[in-house]
Amino acid sequence: MRAIVIDHYGGPEVLREQELPDPVPAAGEVLVRVHAFGLNHAECYFRSGVWGDVARVTGIEAAGTVERDPAGVFPTGTRVVAVLGGMGRTRNGSYAELVTVPASNVVAVDTDLAWSVLAAVPEAYATAWSALHRNLDLRAGQRLLVRGATSAVGQAVLQLGVLAGATVIATTRNAERAPYLRRLGADTVLIDDGALATQLAKLAEQAGDAEPGGQVDALVDLVGNPVLRDSLQCVSPGGRLVQLGFLGGLGPVEAFNPVADLPTGVHLSFYGSAFVLGSERYPLNEIPLADIFRQVRSGRLQAQPVRTFAFHEIVAAHRLMEAGTAGGKLVVVL
Repeated sequence: MRAIVIDHYGGPEVLREQELPDPVPAAGEVLVRVHAFGLNHAECYFRSGVWGDVARVTGIEAAGTVERDPAGVFPTGTRVVAVLGGMGRTRNGSYAELVTVPASNVVAVDTDLAWSVLAAVPEAYATAWSALHRNLDLRAGQRLLVRGATSAVGQAVLQLGVLAGATVIATTRNAERAPYLRRLGADTVLIDDGALATQLAKLAEQAGDAEPGGQVDALVDLVGNPVLRDSLQCVSPGGRLVQLGFLGGLGPVEAFNPVADLPTGVHLSFYGSAFVLGSERYPLNEIPLADIFRQVRSGRLQAQPVRTFAFHEIVAAHRLMEAGTAGGKLVVVL
């Protein structure tokens, strides 16, 4: 089979196309013929070696058809999506024509959506749903702030938050993206200058709020450590913040002091889908992927990739992803 291999750790150019033996599914695994796969920032970390030694073939999600299931649960030819289960990290992943995946991380999909759209959904929307409903316990009527909303996961969080009945405040560093975020359902769009707590306080003052500052009930932070202190100051007492990404870089929060930096009553958590999604404690079957695909099919959720690439264009695709200027999901179609 054709596969894209990490030749050695480094930049996008280390990804090389090679011929590898076809994988054989063991007990409890499913062999999937890959028709398309989504790109994720985790794969940049895998490729660069930042997260230690990983599998030679990266890729944490795919859409395709079942080639073989030793258990007979998935008939040959069944349309499926597969996500994580160690793909790209502890076992070869989806940047290939064939991939073996733990059966617990494979979901049959009954839809006529294009392969490119199917591949754009699993990781982004499963991660977004988990953050909103597991970590934040989001409720209708709450105010949700999505920091980093123009990213693929950010757009999924925004839209699922709207579907859950929340009033969504979205952020972007690029003012030109604000109209698009409003079309996705954001009630308010803020241009992220690194001081969102100050912006929220001013909005509260303009609205005549008696207690300005800390104006959201829930916050999803995709920017990460560089803005963590500021994000915490945006959350009301009793509210929740989940850190979901590191678009601003992986550097630590220097001299973080809970006494000074963690407001009383604010709950801080982290969700690392690359490490837990599909595990026994975080089962994939608790996520309503079938309903999410129906919402995509109806047009209520906008999950189309912003750009698709061919297999041989993987280096260019990674360069665009790493630049952080794509403005949404990137997908490779075989």
